[in-house]
Amino acid sequence: MLLLASAAVAPAVAQAPLARPIDPSDTIAAMIAQAYRSGNDATIQAVVGVAKATFPDQTAEIDRLAAGNAAVLASARREDQIRAQARIAAATFFEIWKGELEAGASRSTGSTRTVGIYAAARLNRDGLNWRQRFTGRLDYQETDGTATTERLIAAYQPNYKWSDELYSYGLVQFERDRSLGYSNRGTLGVGIGYVAASGVSRRIELEGGPAVRRTDFIDQGPRQTIAARGSLSARLALSPTLSLSQDAQVFVEANDTTATSTTAVDTRLIGALKARFSYNVQYEQDGSSGGNQLDTITRATLVYSF
Repeated sequence: MLLLASAAVAPAVAQAPLARPIDPSDTIAAMIAQAYRSGNDATIQAVVGVAKATFPDQTAEIDRLAAGNAAVLASARREDQIRAQARIAAATFFEIWKGELEAGASRSTGSTRTVGIYAAARLNRDGLNWRQRFTGRLDYQETDGTATTERLIAAYQPNYKWSDELYSYGLVQFERDRSLGYSNRGTLGVGIGYVAASGVSRRIELEGGPAVRRTDFIDQGPRQTIAARGSLSARLALSPTLSLSQDAQVFVEANDTTATSTTAVDTRLIGALKARFSYNVQYEQDGSSGGNQLDTITRATLVYSF
């Protein structure tokens, strides 16, 4: 009976299907489909390149698969763009703002007692046709109860976007910096801006145009001038957690030239919180008095992005 049972089972075992060998075309299709599902152009390019190098005899099939997946991805991106534009169009003035808040403080005791605070805000609202920017910065320091640094700047800049690269701007700016020789300075300006580079990991903007400035100098009284303005704003992602930025602005006037520059390195700490190490330069050249003033500040601060 045992022999009969064994004989009955043997054919069934012998007829069990073998595992099918992996089909290269299936492997290629799975790789390419997964790459396009990621939505990352660099990943897509790398995977398609590896697939062609691994299966050189399947180049035509790889191109066909890539074209089909590219069409699906393009359609999904168009739908996402339409939904985003509808959301932006329906937003009120107080919605869709993005930006960052920065803060730092210092205190020293001993032969001299020094207390300093630093706070800054950068807000951006990117609409369909208009982009609005607000920046503000406060830098205050006391030494033995006397204010040695009292620097304030606030600026509002609306931009009208003619295309993805070209825009026109208006500028309203207020400054106060007694250490550089003036109590108040107001600026009104217009001009043209150009986005020289734009992408996930980088952005470079250049601006230029005329401006009218009124400065209340501490020793010389008020002065109103026409100035030429130029600015540079650059952002570069060095890694997923490390980025470099450069913001510079210069005003060239008949009797007074001023320039500011801030170079910063950001490193992500936790969630939306970053640590920032920055180097700021403030330059004031007063042609009427023949004086030049150059201030530099190196600081470490915390930044919250939203």
